[in-house]
Amino acid sequence: MDDLGQAGGTEPGDAPVRAARIQDVARLADVSTATVSRALATPERVSPEARARVLEAIAKTGYVPNPAARTLRSQKTYMVLVVLPDLANTFFSKILRGIEETLFEAGYGMIISDLDGSPEKEAHFAAFTAAGRVDGAILLNGHLFGQSREGEGQPARIGIPLVALCEAIPSADIPHIEIDNRAAASRMTQHLAGLGHRRITYVSGPANNILERERFLGFKDGLEAAGLPFDPALVIPGDYTIESGVAAGQGLVARTTRPTAVFCTSDEMAIGLMRTLLSAGLRVPEDISVAGFDDIEFAAVAEPSLTTIHQPRRELGQAAATVLIDLLQGRPAPKQIRLETELVIRNSVAPPG
Repeated sequence: MDDLGQAGGTEPGDAPVRAARIQDVARLADVSTATVSRALATPERVSPEARARVLEAIAKTGYVPNPAARTLRSQKTYMVLVVLPDLANTFFSKILRGIEETLFEAGYGMIISDLDGSPEKEAHFAAFTAAGRVDGAILLNGHLFGQSREGEGQPARIGIPLVALCEAIPSADIPHIEIDNRAAASRMTQHLAGLGHRRITYVSGPANNILERERFLGFKDGLEAAGLPFDPALVIPGDYTIESGVAAGQGLVARTTRPTAVFCTSDEMAIGLMRTLLSAGLRVPEDISVAGFDDIEFAAVAEPSLTTIHQPRRELGQAAATVLIDLLQGRPAPKQIRLETELVIRNSVAPPG
């Protein structure tokens, strides 16, 4: 079976590919070989900028820093890297549980990489992976190491099986496990419209996020199915965080003409928005209905309890880990798995007053 990573291997009949050397890394990073050595052995003696360039060059060349690491490349570590965009996001908790328990049953351990928007962290974990520290990786960050979400840039040559979870990576020929975000967002929009809401505000996720693109299309699908026009003035930008939900709520409070319902594309935004509305003296759902997406742990205990789209997060994690284990053990694996969502009706949504 072919590696799913960007490996520097050979096919039958191809000329052997020379292993990357420290000189290759130094040339690409525009530093001396001594600086490469220091960046790996004593990173505190190298500037953050130089170290970031070295780590990026290691990831791109596939250089393995030392003989011990080279030995690891021919052995199994029974460890899997799980790459998160933001560990602080409560959405990932049940996904991580599903991954961990499935890996544990198969004899594998888990290392969590919290990128937190840091290019230096990403370069570090790319080099860590290329050095043979893990057997495979599950990516929840929406892109390969070394590339943007749009697929721009040269992907790191890490040479291990990869699985994309939640966010598909169109530029990568790797399995992905997901839900139908578009259909789920359409279902929620049609639910709100079916209760009689005609002015529905949409609080978005990050503009460059593939999940946001699908949910936004689903929102428009739902409006069309309900016979409602799309009004760009009813779209408020967000980023899936509580803080952006608070900001969206403050914007609604300041308006003289408000919607009768708000569809937030994450529960964290919905909870932040509800809190802001309630603090301003507006009632939920009597004055404004609020719906979310994800069904995180706090959705059921929020006040009022949150109507939302339930994602089977634990099962998503289990499915991703199962696919990766199949790849690691030489078994065939599906290219795509799509799990079902559920509309969960609670107390934050009602017909317009």
